[in-house]
Amino acid sequence: MARDKAFINRRNILKGVGALATAAALGAVGGIPRIARAQSASPIMRAIPKTGEMIPAVGLGTFETFDIMPGEQRGHIREVVRRFYEAGGRVIDTSPLYGMSEVSVGDFITELGIADEIFITNKTWTTGEWLSDNSHSEAQFRRSAERLWRNRMDVQQVHSLENHDQVLHLLRQWKDQGRVRYIGATQWSAEYYDTLERLVRTGNLDFIQVNYTIFSRQAEERLFPACIDNGVAVQVNIPFEKARLFTCVACREVPGFAADFGAESWAQFFLKFAISHPAVTVVIPATSNPDHLTDNMGALYGDLPDPDLRRRMVAYMMELPEFANTLKGPPYPGKSYGGVVAWPFRRA
Repeated sequence: MARDKAFINRRNILKGVGALATAAALGAVGGIPRIARAQSASPIMRAIPKTGEMIPAVGLGTFETFDIMPGEQRGHIREVVRRFYEAGGRVIDTSPLYGMSEVSVGDFITELGIADEIFITNKTWTTGEWLSDNSHSEAQFRRSAERLWRNRMDVQQVHSLENHDQVLHLLRQWKDQGRVRYIGATQWSAEYYDTLERLVRTGNLDFIQVNYTIFSRQAEERLFPACIDNGVAVQVNIPFEKARLFTCVACREVPGFAADFGAESWAQFFLKFAISHPAVTVVIPATSNPDHLTDNMGALYGDLPDPDLRRRMVAYMMELPEFANTLKGPPYPGKSYGGVVAWPFRRA
């Protein structure tokens, strides 16, 4: 991937400063997280439909979890990034609206010397007074490039479909200019899936990002078939329903049949359900906890449930009284960035 020359000195300085810390951290755990070292199979890879480029099926989200100011304690998210990479992860999702998340991603992938191997999916937000021209989007892109230390994004998406017609027109220009490799649109609410489906069928998108879990399966009805028909990659956000799925199964062991597809934890159970849908390209659970990250990455290995097992997974969850009761109602309220209401990540 190309890098802006203005970032080279800063990158090399951090790589030098971080080398000893990186070596120490690698030595502390033998170089590879236990969950990845134990895997004999290759990671589950998925093709981006428009090009055939292969990416690992489990990525890393950064909303709120990576929003920490430089100078504060950030060692735990550095360790998340390190373990993610060593376990075979490559796709990291972020946004200008996620506070300091872009800064954290840029700092740590550069310090660890892995920036050239990381596949960044980012977003653009343009609204209100900035609609008269594209100056806000341009400034936002430049700022993201500085924070992430690169002058080209792998995926650039319209954040939450905000002013999608205008912004997608600009993203197509950026793609033609080589500033982005793929373009797309994001949305977490099924209320807007009709709009997203229309864009999938008519808008020449490469990617979409949507919510899809064992509880929230609305995307299966029309949106996923449209993506399959039109060669659009699917990135799944909020795969744990803001950790409410863990509340549903608190104090319960994973069912015995989970061993049929190699799920050793509830996180892997939920992630493998999402990954196993044929439309899904990559799932992006967010965490700032290194041990949760290691657990999540276990879903990148082994078998996936077939259609019969997927139906059994749903049936099992539907029998739990906590399942419907815990997940009904609106998401937890959270921070607001630039007028966007954001929901906090919580994991039991």
